[in-house]
Amino acid sequence: MVYTGRDPAERGQNAQPARVSAPILSRQPDAELPDHRDECRVCSAVRNHDEWNAAERGETPLQRADRAYGEILQEVRVAQTGVQILFAFLLALAFQARFGSTTNFQRDVYAVTLMLCAAATALLIAPAAFHRVVYRRRLKLHLVHAATRLALAGMVLLMLSLVSAVLLIVDVVFGAGPAVIMASGTFGWFFTWWFVLPAWSRVRHAGDSGPAGGE
Repeated sequence: MVYTGRDPAERGQNAQPARVSAPILSRQPDAELPDHRDECRVCSAVRNHDEWNAAERGETPLQRADRAYGEILQEVRVAQTGVQILFAFLLALAFQARFGSTTNFQRDVYAVTLMLCAAATALLIAPAAFHRVVYRRRLKLHLVHAATRLALAGMVLLMLSLVSAVLLIVDVVFGAGPAVIMASGTFGWFFTWWFVLPAWSRVRHAGDSGPAGGE
């Protein structure tokens, strides 16, 4: 209801408040559907999922992108804790007195481990840097897509750096033979729980997501 602001006495005792009805928007039968031919590959890939989320969660595409990016950041924080501890250990290791007595193989493994850890750190921090660069450019969908790949690649490098670190430490303590066995077992353990189990669950329940690819 909308009043003109005049006193009721001036409008008369029986005057009724003016009513303004909101226009009802409806799509005409002959209205053209939106043309998605100009969409990029990323936007086109998530459009069906956005429709599913709108129906099941009541989320708009932007709300879904915000939620997805928040989830990625939480996952990255978990991985960053491990990579930061390992990176700090490796940086301090080179300044230990015993480091000068290491073999050429051990120094090579140390260098590889350090580079893998540094690369993992860069990829796990990359989503934050990516967000700053594209801030206020309306590229949230692209941000989520890139952050997902960066986080996954960072976790792969983190796994390899952990395996390499196990190889280095066990080789110093027990020798090359036990080091290779322990490093192989470590790789299989991490790879199983980090990648095989999620992939198996994804394949097993692929038919449960529906035609729209729901979560």
